[in-house]
Amino acid sequence: MSPDGALEIVPLGRRHVKALATFFAALVAAGDNRVFHPHPLTRQEAEERCGYAGLDLYYVLGAADRVLAYGMLRGWDAGFEVPSLGLAVDPQARGCGFGRLLLDFLHTAAARRGAESVRLKVDRDNEPARRLYERAGYTLLDGPANELVGVLRVRR
Repeated sequence: MSPDGALEIVPLGRRHVKALATFFAALVAAGDNRVFHPHPLTRQEAEERCGYAGLDLYYVLGAADRVLAYGMLRGWDAGFEVPSLGLAVDPQARGCGFGRLLLDFLHTAAARRGAESVRLKVDRDNEPARRLYERAGYTLLDGPANELVGVLRVRR
């Protein structure tokens, strides 16, 4: 991330391991692993995600050496045309617009990759995330267990 503290969105890479592991630990400490669980939120997983090479996309929004938000578009490796979006914001950075900023960026990245739409799952009890997705245009429908499923067209 930028040495001067400027806000930036960048692809996840090896240089982010420590900051991403710290971010994952903050999510777990806040209990967010109950509602955000696309993969384990561990240092080992941070190392794996930061070394990932494939078709799926992983990004961080950060300043200096801090991850403020983490987002992904997954499913292309598995052959899906519609990627699944995942997004988490640092508990201490919520309410600053970082979630919406990264969400809009991920929509643009998916469209540039050729996706017509993206899908997501959100825990029914995760009210802040539900509001974010609904304000972005998602219609959330009943999904499995305690989840809601949303789809949004990203290419016109």
